Amino acid sequence: MDSTRQTTVLFSDVSGSTKLYDTAGDAKAMEAIQRCLERLRKSSEAFGGRVVKTIGDELMVLFPSPDAAAGASADMQHAIDALPMVENTKLGVRIGFQYGPVMQRDDDVFGDTVNLAARLVGQAGKGQIITSNETMEMLGPVYKAWTRRLYSIQVKGKTAEVELCEVLWRQGADTTALVSNRSAAKPRLVVLRLRYRDRDVIRRREQDSVTIGRDQNAGLVIADTMASRLHCTIERRHSKFVLADHSTNGTYVTAESEAEILLQREEFTLGKHGWIACGQPRAATNEIVEYFCD
Repeated sequence: MDSTRQTTVLFSDVSGSTKLYDTAGDAKAMEAIQRCLERLRKSSEAFGGRVVKTIGDELMVLFPSPDAAAGASADMQHAIDALPMVENTKLGVRIGFQYGPVMQRDDDVFGDTVNLAARLVGQAGKGQIITSNETMEMLGPVYKAWTRRLYSIQVKGKTAEVELCEVLWRQGADTTALVSNRSAAKPRLVVLRLRYRDRDVIRRREQDSVTIGRDQNAGLVIADTMASRLHCTIERRHSKFVLADHSTNGTYVTAESEAEILLQREEFTLGKHGWIACGQPRAATNEIVEYFCD
């Protein structure tokens, strides 16, 4: 029999598992992934979550509130981040959660809230926690203080776009360090400059970020049919700028004097100078973004 109730649905997905199977072999990879899933399960239960099911290397969990989901998410990220590398591969976790009504049938749940939570984890990069603005507004002041708005996406079945937010779990330890070192000199902020065609985009403030994509609302609009509407985001993290890919076709990054790499829902710390191509290699397109960090 079906019943409807309000809950918070969370999906956590182990990132890097495909590469690990290739480099470490099935047995070692399976053991490492099971260890990750067990850590995720413990974090969930510590915050009152109920694990509904495991789907491959993904966990689906129900929480009584958005705060509980946010707390468990941060704990999950810290737990997985503390694990050692396996065969030169560092596993991570991508997390998405959403609060709303669900239909419960036996031990499983269904509905728009579940579908949106699954879409949110798909938008997350390795080491990210993503929720909607709607769910973020329901967080208590402690957790809400560690969130920031990202960009909006179109979701099938919804007339309005869904605005995404990120829970910044890494900030907890950094804040403790900053409080205990108030007298230390503040490091000079690196300035990000993006050059595309005849346009320059500059980011120099502490919380600055920029979204690149085909969408006219993106911070830097790219005229490339291979690019996604909201293709990637570049954000400041302390003295570095980090590019996070959100796209369908991936982001190609070439750091000066280094080989081109392909990012697929992954992150990359930008060096002093290089080039970004959206959805196809740099050699295959003229729509190239040049970056400078100095």
